[in-house]
Amino acid sequence: MQSEYEAMFYEREGEAVRCGLCPHNCLIGEGKRGICGVRENRGGKLVSLVYGRLVAEHVDPVEKKPLFHVLPGSFSYSIATVGCNFRCLHCQNASISQVHDRSGEPPGIDRTPESVVEAALGCGCRSISYTYVEPTVFFEFAYRCSVLAVERGLKNIFVSNGYMSRQAAELLAPVLTAINIDIKAFSDAFYRRVCGARLQPVLDSVRLFHDLGVWVETTTLVIPGMNDSPEELAAIAGFLASIDRNIPWHVTAFHPSYRMLDVPSTPRSTLHTASRIGREQGLLHVYEGNVTAGGEDTLCGACGFRLIERTGFTVRANRLANGACPECGAVVAGIWD
Repeated sequence: MQSEYEAMFYEREGEAVRCGLCPHNCLIGEGKRGICGVRENRGGKLVSLVYGRLVAEHVDPVEKKPLFHVLPGSFSYSIATVGCNFRCLHCQNASISQVHDRSGEPPGIDRTPESVVEAALGCGCRSISYTYVEPTVFFEFAYRCSVLAVERGLKNIFVSNGYMSRQAAELLAPVLTAINIDIKAFSDAFYRRVCGARLQPVLDSVRLFHDLGVWVETTTLVIPGMNDSPEELAAIAGFLASIDRNIPWHVTAFHPSYRMLDVPSTPRSTLHTASRIGREQGLLHVYEGNVTAGGEDTLCGACGFRLIERTGFTVRANRLANGACPECGAVVAGIWD
């Protein structure tokens, strides 16, 4: 294990170090770790404890990320280490993300960027996804995998909470194909209370990655009584439409998990409402997820023709013609090849 792999984006402040990887900007004392739990000050050097230390490697449909406008029907080699810079009370992967209270060396199996890329190619994947936890916390490994992946003809995907510094985003963007960013709510109070973070840096990341030319899709997990008011849903959709009406918005159903077991699951009717609100705000592509069926097809934003039919993560039919609607000829935004 490369337990002394020097981290990027930090400066020394006396015996402490200031991490600049994400908007937390943690000041980390000697022998201590940042909020993510996987970056440690060792003798005035910030080290990543999880470089190449993978706890998850899976072949997933790209629709599972969820990304519906990136190589539909293809597979993505998905990897993760432990750690996260959020502390979401409703985390679905808490067993690997919430490690801030642990000591000792993080768990995992040692991998190199070369081995990850070879595994992806060997499995017939067309992309590598950095996912399951916040991939920003294993930035050094993800970045080096991404550089090598591009050289071998693979695309790169981040599934992210959007809590990344501008410096890190600008370095990553040239080798990043697509990113799905969670917009968990449109309330700073929600972010502080439920996630241990702030809203504005997330919104800044959505705009920044779009401006840097990375394909952006967004996801909102709609939680009953917490972020499901029509006003808040309209604010999220309006924000996205103000950047680009083509940004897909995935509104997904909450199911009780981790420390929010007393909150009920999201009614399907709420997702219908969110989808309607998204379209009213001008978004061309709104999808309903975490439900049994329906609401996942891609329609032409110009004429409404059903372009891609999906059941869950499976593409049943794809009628796109070279990235355009065969019915009216309108170009459909996305990465289709």
